[in-house]
Amino acid sequence: MTFYFYDLETSGVNPREQRIMQFAGQRTNDKLEPIGDIDNVLIKLTEDVLPDPWAILTHKIPPQQTLAEGLTERDFLAWFQSDIATPDTVFVGYNNIRFDDEFIRYLHYRNFADAYEWHWKDNRSRWDLLDVGRMVRALRPDGIKWPYNSDGQPAAKLEMITSVNKISHQDAHTADADVKATLGFAQLIFEHQPKMFNYLLEMRDKNKIAKLLSEDLPFVYTSGRYSSDHLKTTVVIPVGNHPAQPGTMIVYDLRFDPTELRHLTTEEMAKRIFPPYGSDVPRLPAKALTLNKCPAVAPLTVLDKQSQERLAIDLDQVNNHLKLLRSHGIIDKILDAFAMQHKEKQTSFLSDSQLADAQLYEGFFNDADKQSMQQVRLADADAICELNPLFHDTRLESLLPLYRARNFPKSMSQSQQAEWHNYCKVKLTSGNPSRLDQWVRLIEQASQANNTKQAQYLLEELQLYVQSILPVD
Repeated sequence: MTFYFYDLETSGVNPREQRIMQFAGQRTNDKLEPIGDIDNVLIKLTEDVLPDPWAILTHKIPPQQTLAEGLTERDFLAWFQSDIATPDTVFVGYNNIRFDDEFIRYLHYRNFADAYEWHWKDNRSRWDLLDVGRMVRALRPDGIKWPYNSDGQPAAKLEMITSVNKISHQDAHTADADVKATLGFAQLIFEHQPKMFNYLLEMRDKNKIAKLLSEDLPFVYTSGRYSSDHLKTTVVIPVGNHPAQPGTMIVYDLRFDPTELRHLTTEEMAKRIFPPYGSDVPRLPAKALTLNKCPAVAPLTVLDKQSQERLAIDLDQVNNHLKLLRSHGIIDKILDAFAMQHKEKQTSFLSDSQLADAQLYEGFFNDADKQSMQQVRLADADAICELNPLFHDTRLESLLPLYRARNFPKSMSQSQQAEWHNYCKVKLTSGNPSRLDQWVRLIEQASQANNTKQAQYLLEELQLYVQSILPVD
């Protein structure tokens, strides 16, 4: 087994719309000792993407630099599959499950590769240090310094953790620097809390998580959804499988007395799952736990007296709340509320205009399509012109001309180039407001908020880039 610590810098936060601009990674052995040099690769942006000005200000990579020094997505993927996604690799990051991994999945999907095999096939797996660090802080904090925000709340920003622990992190928010910092944080946990490190490493396995949940007993759960006042950690009980999402359990936070829920309708409960931001509607003390997203979970036995005091957890109160929860049909109402909320969410999602790039999660490809997808990936600039694969999934038919335009632009005929430019024009300028209109507002806001020479230089470069890709009638 080897670890591969990796980080991305992207053109924005939405993996359906934005792209990877920089990829960096460092392989280590199982003792966290580096193997070889750090990998650091730029990926070319294509002219159908408007980079978010705030993203450019964060990582300071002008789009022009990716064009001059970067690989196409196709070439990056070929390198990633041959050199990075080797057997027995554990992919590790900091908030990678929710962010970086999604960008990698979409990159695979856009480029005719399986979006999931890279992190499970050939004994590969993935792990996320964000909630690992939170749980270590909550349960076994000794030996590590833990930072606080200016308001006194516990901080989880990587640059703050590295700062108080004297871990080198120059040029934070560049992918290579963040990789080194993430590795340094992992080494810190490995050194000072090896039992917790190894336990949570083992618990990245969804089957082991399922076994813990199947015992139908309260357990400790650390998640960003929980309060900072209690170090993002609580005691929960599984109440059932998510009614619409396989591999997901609904868990109830046993800090909360469920008595009030007896009097709520299913509709009222559903509205409390994700109440509007800034509203005074209390959040339902139940959430989805997805088994294959490396949740930080542990049996109740880890709660020693110090941890109970640190987290303000009263186990007698927990047991009392559990008894109340299991009465009066509250659990069934909670599951019905999640089913209702999921249906409303899907209806809203499907009402949006759907582009092929954004349709990763609309189903798996069959074996015949996977063979055709491999033909596309193996085709060079000459072969791609002659390729006419038979696809069963219409998403692939829509993706093929986009794949060719992005990776083999010189192979297109004049009519195909015209189609590509029209596609870009419609994507960037249609709608009210259009993507371009929204981008103009963003860059105006960014310019007003950042008046340093470096920021103004980056924003000017970004404006020049966008002017160069704007479609001309």
